[in-house]
Amino acid sequence: MKPIALADWLQQWLNVNSGEPAYRQLYRLLRQAMLDGRLPSGTRLPSSRELARDLSIARNTVIQVYEQLAVEGYVSAATGRGTFVEDISQDTIDSVSAVGWNDQAGPAGQSSRGLSTRARRLIDRLGFSRRQYGAFMAGLPDVAEFPAKTWLRLQNKHWRNSPGRLLSYAEAGGYAPLRQAISAYLYSSRSVNSNAEQVVVTTGIHQALDVATRLLCDIGDTVWIEDPSYWGLRNLLISSGLKVEPIAVDAEGIRPSRHDLRHPPKLIVVTPSHQYPLGMVMSLARRRMLLDYASKHGCWIIEDDYDSDFRYESRPLPSLQGLDSAGLVLYVGSFSKTMYPGLRIGYMVVPERMAEAFASALAELYREGQMMTQAIVAEFVREGYLSSHVRRVRNLYAQRRALLIDVIRSHYGDSLEIVGDEAGLHLVLALPEYVDDLEICRQAFERGITVRPLSDYYLHEARIRRGLLLGYAQVPPEQIEPAFKILASVVDAQLSMRKQSVV
Repeated sequence: MKPIALADWLQQWLNVNSGEPAYRQLYRLLRQAMLDGRLPSGTRLPSSRELARDLSIARNTVIQVYEQLAVEGYVSAATGRGTFVEDISQDTIDSVSAVGWNDQAGPAGQSSRGLSTRARRLIDRLGFSRRQYGAFMAGLPDVAEFPAKTWLRLQNKHWRNSPGRLLSYAEAGGYAPLRQAISAYLYSSRSVNSNAEQVVVTTGIHQALDVATRLLCDIGDTVWIEDPSYWGLRNLLISSGLKVEPIAVDAEGIRPSRHDLRHPPKLIVVTPSHQYPLGMVMSLARRRMLLDYASKHGCWIIEDDYDSDFRYESRPLPSLQGLDSAGLVLYVGSFSKTMYPGLRIGYMVVPERMAEAFASALAELYREGQMMTQAIVAEFVREGYLSSHVRRVRNLYAQRRALLIDVIRSHYGDSLEIVGDEAGLHLVLALPEYVDDLEICRQAFERGITVRPLSDYYLHEARIRRGLLLGYAQVPPEQIEPAFKILASVVDAQLSMRKQSVV
C-alpha cells in the first residue's frame, strides 16, 4: 500500500464524530493493516506531518501512534530516513487478540462482519473485561461481606409461604411491595420525592437507561453526557442511534459552554452526587442552573445515582430529583453496589405523569420476571437489613480506601495526584500526559491486575487526561499492597521509558 493510498484508505474509516478518540482509531487501523498484510514488511509510512495533513488531524496524534507502534515492534524509525513496517510475520497469530485496551475485543473487521451499523457501533467500542473480579476492578463491592445467612432465611420464608404468583411474570413496573420499599428508602436516604407508582423496577441501570431513551428520544436526537463518562452509557446511546454530545466537567460538575447552551438537547444524563469517573460533586448552583435550563427548553434529565451511599467524609447528598419542581428528572439506581452485582435489580423513579407509560413499556419490551427475588429484596429493604449492611461495609471500604492511598503515597509521594477518592468504590491515579494508560492496563492485565484507563472515558480528544481507575472495595486489605506493587512496576516502566526517550 503506497503512502497516498494508505491515506485514502484511512480516510474511509476514520470518523471524528464516532466518539472514539482519533488516536485510538488510527492506532487500531494501522496495526490491523500491518497484521493482515495491507501494509507488508518494508513499507515506508508517510511522515507524521504528511499523514496529519491528509487526515486533517493533529500531528501530535500521528506522532503518538507511530511511537506506540514502534514500542510494540510494528515499525522502526530512523531520523532522516522515515518510518518503516517491521517483519511481524512470526507474530501475527499471537498478535491479533486485542485491539483496544480491553482484553476481549477482537479486530473490528472480524468482530463486526455482517452486523448492522448500530451493532458495529456497539461491538467496536466494547468496554467490559472478561475478568470481573480482583484487584483493582472498579465498581465492585465486596460480595463476601453480603449477609448471606439473612438473605437465605428470607428466601426460605418466601419459598415456604407464597411461591405461587411469585413464579410468574413480573407485574408491570415490578413487585408492588418492592416499589413501596424503594420509594421509602430513597426518601429517607436521598431525599427523592416519589410514591410507589413512580418507581419502576428494572434489571439494573443499563436497562433503565435503555427504556428511558426509547421512550423519551427518537433516533437522531441529541443527548448531553458528561465528558468523561461511563463507557456503558456512552455505548448504549451511540448504538441506539442518538447524537451524543460530550459536555465538559469542572470542579462543580457538568459545565456546558455558551455554544452548548444555544443548542438544547432532548436528554441530559448526569452523575451529580459522584461524577463518574472523576468523583466531583455537582454544586447547588450548577444543579439549579441545570434544572432551570431543562425547564425552559423542555429537556429531560436522567440522574444516575450509581454509588452515592458510599461517602467517607460527609453524609450522602440529597438528590437532584428532590430539587425538581417541573417533573423533568428521572432518577435511576440499582442494588449492584449496595448488595451484589449478580442480583441484577435496579430502579427508575419517573415523573408521575410518565409512570404508567414506563411500567407498561417495560412489561411489553422485556416481559420481566424475578418476582421471587424482588419479594426478598423488598423485605430486605423494608426491615432495615440494607441500611445496616451499607453502614457496615461503608466503614470497611473506608479502611481499604485509606490503605490504598497510603500505599500510593509511600511509593509516589505527591508526584502523582489522587483524584475522586472522597466517595464511591474507586479512586483515580492521575498520570502525566505522555504516559500511555491503555498500554499500562494491557500489561497489568497480563500480570493479573485489572485497572481501567482514564483516557478511555473521554469522547472529546482535546480534554483527555491520563490515569488509572483503581477499585478498592472488593480487595482484601492484605492484598492491596502486593497488588499495587505489581501495578506500580508497570507504571514505573512507562515513566522511565519516557525519561529515557527525552534523554
